[in-house]
Amino acid sequence: MTSPNEAEKIAQRFREVFARIAPGAVEREREHRLPREEVAELAALGFGALRVPIADGGAGLSIPHAARIWVDAAAADSSLPQIFRGQFAIVEDRVHTSDDSREDWLRRFLDGEIVGNSWSEASGSTTASPSTRLVSTPQGLRLRGRKYYTTGSIFAQWTDATAADDSGETVAVLVPTDDPGVSVSDDWNGFGQQLTGTGTIVFDDVPVDPENVIVLTDRFSYQTALYQLVLLVVQAGIARRAAEDAADAVRARTRVYSHGLASRARDDGQILAVIGQVRSAAFAAEAVVDRAAEALQRASDLEPERGSEAQREALAEAELATAEGQVVLAELVPEAVTRLFNALGASGTSTDLGLDRHWRNTRTVSSHNPVIYKQRIIGDHLVNGADPVHLWGVGTDAAAGGEGTRAEPDPVLRPVEAREAVARA
Repeated sequence: MTSPNEAEKIAQRFREVFARIAPGAVEREREHRLPREEVAELAALGFGALRVPIADGGAGLSIPHAARIWVDAAAADSSLPQIFRGQFAIVEDRVHTSDDSREDWLRRFLDGEIVGNSWSEASGSTTASPSTRLVSTPQGLRLRGRKYYTTGSIFAQWTDATAADDSGETVAVLVPTDDPGVSVSDDWNGFGQQLTGTGTIVFDDVPVDPENVIVLTDRFSYQTALYQLVLLVVQAGIARRAAEDAADAVRARTRVYSHGLASRARDDGQILAVIGQVRSAAFAAEAVVDRAAEALQRASDLEPERGSEAQREALAEAELATAEGQVVLAELVPEAVTRLFNALGASGTSTDLGLDRHWRNTRTVSSHNPVIYKQRIIGDHLVNGADPVHLWGVGTDAAAGGEGTRAEPDPVLRPVEAREAVARA
């Protein structure tokens, strides 16, 4: 694993890039210009490969060190880490695999290739199975179906799609996005995280290499917790940027109210207290990310012992840590980015400043993986010792008449992706 000093040097290189990217965030959103150049630059610099081990030619960062760089990216543009969310997950999986494709995939990542997500379906899926199918034909495997919430895929060379194979097993399929049978649309219509490339992918009889098919439950065990960690990262980055934007706006104000406390807004104690509240929320959000990332690192360290009691405990800890973080940040960050307007006059609502994007983006991210279910899962664990669910499905209720059957209530359930739902990567 890379030393803390080396990790800081790597982080500083990326901060220099983020400093160039950040000033264009408001204009990109106003013009709905996807950050294609920014994503390509980051991919070429290895942003999507921070977890590739040193022995394989990568940076070899721990999850906590990588997550801090992800937060820096989110503070520059909240779209960025969510765009790379599927990439971070597939890198994690390929790092832990021992099959023959490992070396090829890690080399692709080091060369700047990235993978987007294609898990969720707007209709047709059940809680037990996706409607997208991986079909055996005389010509080989073919992928057929339609996905939505395909975060990051419009920027990526590959997409990670879930499908049901001929036996009904849910599998993950890695598909090149430049195949003629793949069409990707930027039709995400959410009010936040609008530039994550979340939209529709259609797979029209796409050829699939059998080596690029993985039984979903065979992938690295803490994948749901990792997906959620990235959303916590986005929240922390939004909070940090909101505090900095609010401070900049206060610093620039020349007009004051006659019943205020100072002749300059920047000297008014009431206004400074508001900025202090927003910045403190950002501090807390980053502390949550650090704590959750440490839990995921323990799960990663024990992945080679999958199935052992220690590994199961670490897996539960990682899931609970990210769930607890979500419960806190789903309220803390939206409240903080609303409160910042108390430090500004009506001019704070100017579209030129684009401060409304912080609330829209955090509210959208907070809608991922419904927090009400996470609250119950945490309480059930604390009161009854129940294991958290590590993978789950979203769709029509299979037990109420949808095709397929509901998975057994095991700590590892077959998903059809609650991860990407409602937000945009």
